[in-house]
Amino acid sequence: MSIASLYDSTDAVGLAAAVKRGDVSDGELLDEALARVAAVNPKLNAVVMLQEGVARRLIAEGLPEGPLRGVPFLLKDLGAEAIDFPSNNGSRLTANTTYAVDSAIYARLKAAGLVTFGRTCSPEGGLGPATEAAVYGGPTRNPWDLSRVPGGSSGGAAAAVAAGIVPAAHGSDGGGSVRIPASSCGLFGFKPTRARLPDGPYAGEGWAGMAIDGFLTRSVRDSAALLDATQGADLGAPYRAPPLKEGFVAATHRPAGTLRVAVCATNLVGDPIDPECVAAVEDAARLLDSMGHQVEEARPAADTTGMMRAWTKIVACGTALWIDQNERKRGRPVGDYDVEGVCRSARAYARTISGADYLEAVGKIHAYGREMAGFFERYDILLTATLAEPPAKIGRFAHAMDDYIGYRMDPGMVFAYSPFTAAFNATGQPAVSLPLHWSTEGLPIGVHLAARFGADEMLMSLSAEIERARPWFDRRPPIHAS
Repeated sequence: MSIASLYDSTDAVGLAAAVKRGDVSDGELLDEALARVAAVNPKLNAVVMLQEGVARRLIAEGLPEGPLRGVPFLLKDLGAEAIDFPSNNGSRLTANTTYAVDSAIYARLKAAGLVTFGRTCSPEGGLGPATEAAVYGGPTRNPWDLSRVPGGSSGGAAAAVAAGIVPAAHGSDGGGSVRIPASSCGLFGFKPTRARLPDGPYAGEGWAGMAIDGFLTRSVRDSAALLDATQGADLGAPYRAPPLKEGFVAATHRPAGTLRVAVCATNLVGDPIDPECVAAVEDAARLLDSMGHQVEEARPAADTTGMMRAWTKIVACGTALWIDQNERKRGRPVGDYDVEGVCRSARAYARTISGADYLEAVGKIHAYGREMAGFFERYDILLTATLAEPPAKIGRFAHAMDDYIGYRMDPGMVFAYSPFTAAFNATGQPAVSLPLHWSTEGLPIGVHLAARFGADEMLMSLSAEIERARPWFDRRPPIHAS
C-alpha cells in the first residue's frame, strides 16, 4: 500500500500502529502531510505558520513512545501555547506571539508522540462560527463547498482534517468552537466536561469556565485517544472535573447501556430550524430507537435566551481583557488595523458592564446549569441538530461588522444560526457533534448529543456505538488531498 493510500485509509491511531510496526516512518508521514498542505491549502487557507524545521528536529531527537507516536498534527492558532510554535491568535494585534514555556496541553500532546508542524486558522478572539480573520489575508473555506464557512472558531482545524491534510487536529470550544466546525465539515467533535482538560499555566479558566480545548477527528477512537492523552487537571488548576472510571478509549469498547433520549427538533426555545436539520435529527432519533434506546420528544425548560445574553456579556469582558493586556504589553493604543470590528465593539460593550453586572452574568450561567441538570435527571441524552442551518456562506459572519451585540443576537446572526452548542459550554456538560447527515446539496449536517455533567465516558461509548451502526469515515469532500 502506498503512503498516500495508508494515510487516507486509516486514522491517527492506525497511523501510529503502522509506525510502530515499521510499515512507514514518522518522516515519511510528515512528508505526506506537507505535500497535502501544498496541494490543497492554497484553496482552503486553513494551515498557517508552518514549522517544518521544528517537526524535523523533533523526529531527529527521537519522539516519545506515546500512543500517537509519529502522527502529523496541527495546533489551533489560538491557545495551545508552545515554545516552538509562535501564534497569531487570530489577530494582527497578537501576530507572531512567542512563548517562554509550553502549555500543559501541548506538553501532553508532545508526550503522546505527535509530530506538530504548524497551526490552523481561527477567527480573531475565537468569536463566531466562521473563520475569516484579517491576519490570514482571507477567509478559511470549507472543503465540501468553497463558498461556505468551515465553522469557527476551530474552522482551520476542521478544514485541514476534512481535506485529508492531517487525520486529527487540536481545537478549542467556548461556545461550540469544536462542534460547529465538526458539523460544518463532516467530522467528529467532542467537547468534554468542564475542566476535564488543562488550561495552565497561562490561564486558570477561559470565559468563566465555559471554554475548553478539544479535537477534530474523522474517527471516534482518535478523539478518545487524544482525550486520554491530555485529560486531567494541571498543577494549580482552580477546579477539576469528576474523575474518569476507565478512560475514553476503554469507553469506546463497552456498551453505553439502554439510554433515555430526549429529542428536540426545534431550537432550545421552540423556534423552527432548517428542514434539512430537522431531517438530520429525525433520522438520528430513528437510528437510536433501532439501537434499543428509549426515545421521546422533549425540550428543556431552561432560560436559554437569558443564558445567551449572559454568555455574551462574559465573552465581551474576556475579549476586552485580551485586548487591554496586549495594548499594555506593546505600549501604544490599539487601532482599527490591529483589531477587527466585532472585537472592537465587544471591548466597547464590556466597558459598559460593571463588576456587579459581570458577576450577575456568571450567576445566570450557573443558574442555567442547575436548570439543565434537572432536565438530565429525567434523560441521559438530549438529541438536537448541531446547527440550525447547513453551513453558511462566506462573509455572513465576517468580523468587519462593528456591532458585537447584533453579531451575536440579531435575527439571522450567531445565536439564530448556532442556538444549541453554547448551552453546554454554559452548563459545563459533555456534548458531541456526529457527522450523520448530508443535505440534498451534499453539505454535512451534524447531529448533537449532550449528556449530564461528568458523563463523558457514557457519551463516548454511545458515540462509538453510533459510529459502528452508521460509519462515516470514508465519506470525503470534493476538495481532498489524496
